Amino acid sequence: MRIVTWTIRIVVFLLLAAFAAKNVEPVSLRFYFDLALTAPLIVMLLGFFAAGALFGVLALVGTLLRQRREISLLKQQAAPVQPMPPPPPF
Repeated sequence: MRIVTWTIRIVVFLLLAAFAAKNVEPVSLRFYFDLALTAPLIVMLLGFFAAGALFGVLALVGTLLRQRREISLLKQQAAPVQPMPPPPPF
């Protein structure tokens, strides 16, 4: 199973590397007030992908903290579990 996983990883990496090599033309991103950013297309794509991933993680932080707080409250409210007696010897 490890061989299949690593084969898929290598193929995806090679496809992404080929995509990056074919998209090195500079593009211009224009903002308001005559601000512009010029960089290769692959750098722009990677930057926006990273920003989207960061915003996605930040959107989940509130839910994650709420769930952790709820779990700790439920653990405190739960009755202590009695340990099971050891099995009888044979």
